[in-house]
Amino acid sequence: MAAGREHFSSRIGFVLAAAGAAVGLGNIWGFPTQAASNGGGAFLLVYLFMILVVAYPMLVVEMAIGRHGQANPIDSMRKLGRSPLSKTLGGSVGLIGLMVPCLVLAFYSIVGGWLVSFMLAAGADIVGMHEASLWLKGFSVERNLFGAAIFYLLTILIVQAGVKEGIEKWSTRLMPALFVLFGILFVYVMTLPGATQGLAHYLIPDFSKVMDRDLILAAMGQGFFSLTIGGCSMLIYGSYLSRKENLPKMALNVTLVDTAVAVIAGLVILPAMFAAMQQGVEIYDAKGELLSSSTLVFDVLPMLFEGLGAGGAFIALIFFVLMTIAALTSSISMLECPVSLMNERLGTKRSVASWFLGGLIALFSVVIVFNFGSMFGLVANIATQYFQPFAALLFCLYGGWVWKRSEKLQELRQGYDNIEDGIFWKIWPTYVKFVCPALVIAVIWMSFA
Repeated sequence: MAAGREHFSSRIGFVLAAAGAAVGLGNIWGFPTQAASNGGGAFLLVYLFMILVVAYPMLVVEMAIGRHGQANPIDSMRKLGRSPLSKTLGGSVGLIGLMVPCLVLAFYSIVGGWLVSFMLAAGADIVGMHEASLWLKGFSVERNLFGAAIFYLLTILIVQAGVKEGIEKWSTRLMPALFVLFGILFVYVMTLPGATQGLAHYLIPDFSKVMDRDLILAAMGQGFFSLTIGGCSMLIYGSYLSRKENLPKMALNVTLVDTAVAVIAGLVILPAMFAAMQQGVEIYDAKGELLSSSTLVFDVLPMLFEGLGAGGAFIALIFFVLMTIAALTSSISMLECPVSLMNERLGTKRSVASWFLGGLIALFSVVIVFNFGSMFGLVANIATQYFQPFAALLFCLYGGWVWKRSEKLQELRQGYDNIEDGIFWKIWPTYVKFVCPALVIAVIWMSFA
């Protein structure tokens, strides 16, 4: 264990922080959109199965690598090697993985800025500042820079405070707030005409669609990205986890909380979509496909809020506060990955590393904002369709093949005595060696198809 290395002070702190890292726009925006596009209840059923067979086993791999290495992603991956060559290759794998949160944060913070802007716009509407609200809702370089700057500021301030006083402290505040806001929205949305049809569409599966190839691949991909597999966040948070904790159990708790958020998001978003349809908002085309899957949060739902009269601004405020919280719990884990490297390798103070690296990535975001049409989609695709799945595959191969089975057992025994006698250990080592790589390759293939 690295001398003086910070660790999460409690189990609930770790679970909420790690779940917060996974919970983001993929859960609250991506999952309901995928469910709406792929048969509602049928997608939900297959998604839950894929979380169990794809995401959870790989989450244990990443967290175990992090706790074993007790370091940043590069040094943790190096520690798995047994020869100078395998250590060097391991460091390269860690570097590829480290590129993921840096690239994702560059475009994710722009979207986070949009959420901040819409949140402020709802507040402006409440107090009668309608011109300011229109500016905040409008798409402009100035608005995008303004929102992103606030989002980066919040992210940096939390990360610079450290693991216990920053990440853990705010995760234990923000995650419960997320569930409370979801509860308020669900109760309200279910009072709207049309909401019950949306709820039925979401919860009652059409079993004829369960074996649909496109639905299965979409559910697999969503489950994979939902827990940020290959994104380094779980690896770095695993490095802050005490060796007294039962790692498979902690990973399961993180999986359950993350999945709960996605499922609850569907309970709110899909009924809200059907309520919007009841008000005349077009959501599906003649073929039953979403008209605005990429702009659901910023086009469809705001139209619903506007149709609610005077109370719409308050509902919009709650919704965008919720979205901002979800985005923020993810962004702090992304920035933590390079900050930990700079802090450990160069001995740089956490505050200096946070502001320097946060500022550096923010400058890249500025370049994207000024070249939005050509760069935003490109950076997003490179990060999520190329780097993240490839990094996940490499993590899985290294964790399954390079990391000795006896060392894996020794790591998981800490906090889980006699793990080798249980069903988990009888399946997991072989599963992550053969099945998980095949499933990740399927996700990669899907992204290119």
